[in-house]
Amino acid sequence: MTTGTASGMTSGAARDAAPEVRELRRFNRFYTNLIGALDYGRHLYTPFTLTEARVLYEVAHHERVDAADLRASLSLDAGYLSRLLGKFEDRELITRGKSEQDPRRQRITLTDGGREAAGLLEERSQDAAGSLLEQLPDEDRARLVDSMRTIRALLGEGAAHPTENRAEVTLRTSRPGDLGWMVERNAALYAAEYGFDLSYEALVARIIAEYAEAFDPRWDRTWIAELDGRRAGSVMCVRDERPGVARLRLLLVEPDARGHGVGRQLVDACVEFAREAGYGEMVLWTNSVLGAARRIYQRAGFELVAESAHHSFGQDLVGQDWRMVL
Repeated sequence: MTTGTASGMTSGAARDAAPEVRELRRFNRFYTNLIGALDYGRHLYTPFTLTEARVLYEVAHHERVDAADLRASLSLDAGYLSRLLGKFEDRELITRGKSEQDPRRQRITLTDGGREAAGLLEERSQDAAGSLLEQLPDEDRARLVDSMRTIRALLGEGAAHPTENRAEVTLRTSRPGDLGWMVERNAALYAAEYGFDLSYEALVARIIAEYAEAFDPRWDRTWIAELDGRRAGSVMCVRDERPGVARLRLLLVEPDARGHGVGRQLVDACVEFAREAGYGEMVLWTNSVLGAARRIYQRAGFELVAESAHHSFGQDLVGQDWRMVL
């Protein structure tokens, strides 16, 4: 009798589920099918399964990754992950070695071939997501993005600790729309804080356009910092005119995101990428008025090598060249 009663109650509860529960399950089925359309392995013409692509993404987008990190972040069985990593190693996509922080852990590093594969996956996944969003009018696209941020905020990690108010900084590579945002925010921020005129916006637009037109994932990369799910900063690494030299460009941190280590993480990611790409040195140009940025560069290991006065962007400035041997 007890078993029958419990079964009947469960069945009734399923039939009489609250509207909110039914809607959540309906959305889950819809979103699962939608994501299937963006599945790396089956639809983006790559040799990787979705899980393999997720592992490559994690390794490519974090400065230091070990096997334990991957198991935790992707909820993968240890044996399955070990076999997958072994397959990557056989294909010369990764190397494995002892972690510098803990010799008991195994650090995973992408090879040149692995970076190229991860870059291709990133390009194609961005194209697929961009194509999906392009079907929507601008106002609907904005509503969708805001709704997704709301879902992440309410059901993400912060939901488990609602009394905590910790800001989470994450880095990702650029997506469609990010480069335009970089032009807009650089222009608006430097006008507001330093009085730069329209010529600065023109310069940033040219830099962005040249980057997009000549983009090569082996040598170029842009990072967007997000603070609790919203864009909070950006930076890019590009090829300099001189062979073997990388150039750091357009570091930006939103005013309300300062103090959270956003700038430091962006610069560190840029330097790490340049090292792994095989550059011999990294350079940057800035102005002396940008005190916070200069302190970040100095802490990262850059050295001031030259400076000169100039009149640009409607202001009298002192330009500075900084350099780091990688």
